[in-house]
Amino acid sequence: MSRAFVFPGQGAQTIGMGRDLAQAYPAAQDVFDEVDAALGEPLSALIWNGEQDSLTLTRNAQPALMATSMAVMAALKAEGVSVEAASFVAGHSLGEYSALAAAGAISLPDAARLLRLRGEAMQKAVAPGEGAMAAILGLGLDEVRAVASEAAQGDVVEAANDNDPAQVVISGHAAAVERAVELAKARGAKRALMLPVSAPFHCALMQPAADAMAEALAGVEIRAPAVPLVANVRAEAVTDPATIRDLLVRQVTAAVRWRESVEWMAGQGVADFWEIGAGKALSGMVRRIAKEAATRALLSPDDVMAAAKSVDA
Repeated sequence: MSRAFVFPGQGAQTIGMGRDLAQAYPAAQDVFDEVDAALGEPLSALIWNGEQDSLTLTRNAQPALMATSMAVMAALKAEGVSVEAASFVAGHSLGEYSALAAAGAISLPDAARLLRLRGEAMQKAVAPGEGAMAAILGLGLDEVRAVASEAAQGDVVEAANDNDPAQVVISGHAAAVERAVELAKARGAKRALMLPVSAPFHCALMQPAADAMAEALAGVEIRAPAVPLVANVRAEAVTDPATIRDLLVRQVTAAVRWRESVEWMAGQGVADFWEIGAGKALSGMVRRIAKEAATRALLSPDDVMAAAKSVDA
């Protein structure tokens, strides 16, 4: 049975994530130590003992979630399971960096520094209060795009995350997003709700952040991943380092094509999806997209040991 490793994005962060892994596996502790050293600050102390509000700040959440995912990968390796146990890797937004680090395309220190920069650049791109995001439930992508087009009225509002058949997230100027929410409700959306985010991710308003990432990525070594990456922007596998570099820049303003990515992997015979790191949101999305697929969320030592045994079975 073909398998994919998928890596969560922002919103999955919780205080204490990965602490029991670090206690159980020296290699997992080494991951957190290496990220702390790369950032020049004890991010692990914030992850394990800090305040949720501080962890949720984009500049902290992005490297923290990557570190936690990589700690799971280190624990899996200690149990004899390498990234090559998967046919593909994929990540939701910032999770794409976790996927690339797991596949050896980007070093762990570079991934940490890039995500700190990415978080800060995305935060700075739009002044507080000017942007917003909202989740539209019960309308398909084409219907949401039609709503966004009508609601724009000269402002930016775009489909930002095509998460699953019944959930599309929109992003843009706050007033336009609010107009789109009301229109979506009128068009029969089951729910349409504003999201508690600090910036309007994955839309044209993020261009300053994309420019910052282009400059930063130009100075980072990217190698061919050990396992093909199913990229957010293309919803298909890529392995060429130059292509990956370009897609990481485009990803900042482009939509996360998660539904199509999972559909593509399922079409390649993937029937087993392992969510590597915090939360279970991706597992839920996968089950709504590929209804026959098996999912497994890995965060605790018990999760890791059970997953390793399943490979041996």
